[in-house]
Amino acid sequence: MADVEFEREQMLNDVPLEGDITVPGAPPEKEDQEFSTLDEPVRETIMRDLRAVGKKFFHVLYPKESKALLKEWDLWGPLILCVFMAMMLQGSTERANDMNDGGPQFAEVFVIYWVGAVIVTLNVKLLGGSISFFQSVCVLGYCVLPLTIALIVCRIILLAPRTTALFVVRFITVIIAFAYSTFASTAFFIDSQPPHRKALVVYPVFLFYFIISWLIISHTHN
Repeated sequence: MADVEFEREQMLNDVPLEGDITVPGAPPEKEDQEFSTLDEPVRETIMRDLRAVGKKFFHVLYPKESKALLKEWDLWGPLILCVFMAMMLQGSTERANDMNDGGPQFAEVFVIYWVGAVIVTLNVKLLGGSISFFQSVCVLGYCVLPLTIALIVCRIILLAPRTTALFVVRFITVIIAFAYSTFASTAFFIDSQPPHRKALVVYPVFLFYFIISWLIISHTHN
């Protein structure tokens, strides 16, 4: 029995217990040097995460590398865009008594943004997509960036007197942003889907961005 216990202890001692954690946005040379965030200043951690979010925004505006947004997914960018859009849209509609009520607009945008992304993601997974759940939500959230830019442009245009020509400009701006958001998201989704089901994946994505586009048009007309 003593020999058995001794051999068991020897086997446990031979098991390697080392491991490493890759840090999103960290340079490869730092990862090779056992890079750790435990002793890292908070400011440097925040700046590194902001740079990572900025790179993902760039890949949305220039969706050339379809896997760049999927390697290190995060939900910081989608959360920032969601809160920003909800704040921009709240209080943009007026009631009959000329009182602004921003609560329902904020909740509406928030629910549509996240619930819509989850529904589209579930559809992608049920159709046999190889992309993970959070990767899909990440892509859908980040690809709202063109529509967010369109919302800013629309709010700036609304500072001028209301005319039909300006409404046409806002409408065209949102349509272009809607098309670009759909194109950017499908550029990331399309390679992870079965060839004969790609249309079934694109259609819910189309509806998701169409609803957000409709919110921008309808909630910025007054």
